[in-house]
Amino acid sequence: MRNPHIDCMDEHKPFQIRPATGDDVFAIAGVLVDTWRSTFRGLLADAFLDGMSREDEAIRLARRMGVPGIHYLVAVEPVGSNIIGFANFGPPRGRVPAHIHELYALYIRSEHQRAGIGAALVRSVAAQCAGQGARSLFAWVLAGNPNRQFYERLGAKVIGTSGVGVGDRSYEQVAYLWDNIEALLRRADGQS
Repeated sequence: MRNPHIDCMDEHKPFQIRPATGDDVFAIAGVLVDTWRSTFRGLLADAFLDGMSREDEAIRLARRMGVPGIHYLVAVEPVGSNIIGFANFGPPRGRVPAHIHELYALYIRSEHQRAGIGAALVRSVAAQCAGQGARSLFAWVLAGNPNRQFYERLGAKVIGTSGVGVGDRSYEQVAYLWDNIEALLRRADGQS
């Protein structure tokens, strides 16, 4: 199994990736709420975004962290150990072949985006999934997400669409698939 601990040093934004612990729940919830508000303002209903709270998300995350097979990785600043991003992944939801795992969530604080943190998190997720026998990885992404090109740059292909309820509204989401985890690992490492 590949090592999920990856030290990454960008000349402007150093970070480390490690498995999340129960002590990280509130900080992960803060990243989630802040990134949803900064990324999805104008796409999702303002009332929904404004109604999100770190406390409610922390409770939900704590429950989810206790589910067997569900994993969280966090990106932290080495100085101060502030959590600046996270990824959540595990077995697929719905009817998907067992050799395909799902990236449920990937969020990076806006001020730390475009520093290689997302690619490093995806690389860590892919390495862990490959170690668990997965050959492919997929993610659902809101169709209006302004960061969809990130998945495409890492080689993911659109394989379908669906509706998803967020708050009291329905939105279109797009399924992205990396059909070959080893190719994804090479691409995320910059070897593509």
